[in-house]
Amino acid sequence: MKRLALALGLIVLAAAAPAAPAAAQQMTDPDFHPTVARPAFAADGPVVMIDGAHNNFHTLDGRYAPFAALLQADGYQVRGGTAAFDAGGLDGVDVLVIANAGPSNGGSPFTASEIEAVEAWVRGGGRLLLIADHAPFGTAAEALAARFGVRMGKGYAFAMTTAGGLTTTLTYPAEAFDDHPIITGRSADERVDSVTAFTGQSLEGPAGATALLPMTVGARESRDLPTLQALADRLGPSREGGSGTEAALAELSSPALPAQGLAFDHGRGRVVVLGEAGMLTAQLIRFPPPSGRPDQRFGMNMAPGNAQFGLNIMHWLTGLLP
Repeated sequence: MKRLALALGLIVLAAAAPAAPAAAQQMTDPDFHPTVARPAFAADGPVVMIDGAHNNFHTLDGRYAPFAALLQADGYQVRGGTAAFDAGGLDGVDVLVIANAGPSNGGSPFTASEIEAVEAWVRGGGRLLLIADHAPFGTAAEALAARFGVRMGKGYAFAMTTAGGLTTTLTYPAEAFDDHPIITGRSADERVDSVTAFTGQSLEGPAGATALLPMTVGARESRDLPTLQALADRLGPSREGGSGTEAALAELSSPALPAQGLAFDHGRGRVVVLGEAGMLTAQLIRFPPPSGRPDQRFGMNMAPGNAQFGLNIMHWLTGLLP
């Protein structure tokens, strides 16, 4: 659960947050029903496999059901993955989606053989969408990402607010984008106007990679949730300012890596890496009625540009975009 910015409803953090009520639930938004005005495929589109064999926090039948529904509305064939990548897990797959694979014994859930299998598959023409969120998911995906020349921040990315606090909701406006096909789409009506990420980590790509989501100037990253919370406690208009703020930032964070979204070719294949998973789902936090707190939504259900971003990623990976 995105406990800091989402489960607690603290999109902007200026001070410490109370613990979330025990009865609060994070769930797939039942009111999210994606539609696609101009589906890419009438039927029998490319096969997209959403990995579910590596302690994944997001799976086809779970938190990534909204993304699967979006792809199905676009004509893709979507299935869940249950086999190791070096044991038939890539058979018949056109696009592999790995969303928040979880750590195994504190490290990678992918064996060395699986990592080599995925790299060889992409180099030979496979298409990979690798998504790894804030800690601990960067640690889990680090070895696989490194095989493609991608470095991960592995912490919690944030930006400073004008009020002197910090925010873990990172919105990328149109003026931040270049003209990569994933941004421009197939036509003017498919151009991505904005993308919103909900916490996540930062990334650095290999030579030649496009920064789809260039990090906000001055963005930083804390190594884990307690450190981020400690930093939030020390920031804000009524708290430390000036040199105190600089000292707190230096002590409890480091400069973020350059991007939160990358796209690049790898051999005959293509790769997109995202440093945040919630942008391509549709979730809500539901509080018990006595709390009086309204549902809190995050993902494609409250950031409509995210759905087009997800579709354009898939169109580029499958060759509909140059």
